[in-house]
Amino acid sequence: MKTVAIIDYGMGNLHSAKKAVEHVAPDTTVLVTDNAEKIREADRVILPGVGAIRDCMAEMHRLGVVDLVREVSQDRPFLGICVGMQALMSRSEENGGVDCIGLFPSEVRYFGDHLTENGERLKVPHMGWNQVQQTIDHPLWNNIPEGDRFYFVHSYYAEAEGNADMAGRTHYGVDLAAAVARDNIFAVQFHPEKSARAGLQLLENFTNWTGKC
Repeated sequence: MKTVAIIDYGMGNLHSAKKAVEHVAPDTTVLVTDNAEKIREADRVILPGVGAIRDCMAEMHRLGVVDLVREVSQDRPFLGICVGMQALMSRSEENGGVDCIGLFPSEVRYFGDHLTENGERLKVPHMGWNQVQQTIDHPLWNNIPEGDRFYFVHSYYAEAEGNADMAGRTHYGVDLAAAVARDNIFAVQFHPEKSARAGLQLLENFTNWTGKC
């Protein structure tokens, strides 16, 4: 039986993510855990995250999660969700600037207090359903139509321009990376566990993914 470990460092929609994975993969054992050995033993690992990146990174450093993520993301399917994706970047400008885990070289930017589109002011945080353009062919996009909608909640974003690791793009005032991918790592800015059919399909694809593209 396959095992998916959802890393518990006190920040993230842990149980909604657990229920969503159990729903799409009933033959999979899903653990919400902060136990390093159980995470190391898992076949697949999910890094969730909500809230301020400063608090997330502080807890990950305190609990030894940063080094653990660098370790387990090398050799098995690994999925980052929302702030869990941002934490994989090199740095975020939130909270005056915070160094992140650095698995991807991108910087995380603030939408700004005066974000506009066609002369209309856009609300920040960005909260709601947006279309995602699939910028690469990847197993986690299997059976998800191009331009399908996913649910976002965020005030900061990974840049799209010049992002060689971008796997999906969306637009909210600016183009932003909705997903990034490299080797056995895939990470999304949106919440798949809140994204209805498309999100559940992505999680099902993750449970079946071997880590190869």
